[in-house]
Amino acid sequence: MNIVESIFLGIIQGLTEFLPISSSAHLVLVPYWFSWQFPTEQVFVFDVLVQMGTLVAVIIFFWKDLVGIVTAAFKGLIVGKPFQTEEAKLGWLIILATIPAGFFGVVVKDQVEAAFNNPVMTAVFLLITAVLLIIAERRGKRLIELAQISWLDALIIGLFQALSIFPGISRSGSTISGAMIRNVNRPAAARFSFLMSIPVMLAAGGLAIVDLLKMSGLSSFLPVIITGVLAAGIVGYLSIRWLLQYLQRHSFYGFAIYCAVAAILTFVIAFVRG
Repeated sequence: MNIVESIFLGIIQGLTEFLPISSSAHLVLVPYWFSWQFPTEQVFVFDVLVQMGTLVAVIIFFWKDLVGIVTAAFKGLIVGKPFQTEEAKLGWLIILATIPAGFFGVVVKDQVEAAFNNPVMTAVFLLITAVLLIIAERRGKRLIELAQISWLDALIIGLFQALSIFPGISRSGSTISGAMIRNVNRPAAARFSFLMSIPVMLAAGGLAIVDLLKMSGLSSFLPVIITGVLAAGIVGYLSIRWLLQYLQRHSFYGFAIYCAVAAILTFVIAFVRG
């Protein structure tokens, strides 16, 4: 992988991490579509670490919210009333929603890494994302605000996030769909989805850094990763802003159609190449 490819994939990561079209799918499928060949040991590490750019983007975008949530949670613990404010409760809900993905991520880590080398399977998962988005739009009543999300809602949304450890099942798409199926409105579902992405991306990035340090040729690969991370961060920040505005008035049907088309394109390419 060279610098140009890294920047291109970083831009793809930034565009697709928060849009419900699966950034992990695109990091697998785009090189496949263009017949780019990368060393196997680089693929998984790069695809996970480039998420650190979008992690920084979401932290910067929601910085005031995060400070308020963390401060309220600690104050609640100090006074013995951990759920006394909406911000403190939201912080604990985010932690609860993170647990399923963390558990499944450890249990099926090897299978996930194998999926990153299988474009056809990734396309199948991308179709699942399309189905989830359609179900969410058709079933969700969109009545619940962010402050009204319950413990059960958070746990169910967390289970949907656990599905997204496989490339092709969009993390934002699955969690927003899970929230909407629980009747959370689109903007609130997206905001909760973005906030709950932070602990998962931190954990995944930490594990990937361990793998990176074990990689041969680290000194030559490090500049490639850094440029990809920077590109992902800049574009990711802009993507968050755009999507939150978009969801005020638009549905997810367009994203579902895109996921289906991208999956079908992959099937066609795989068939043509034999």
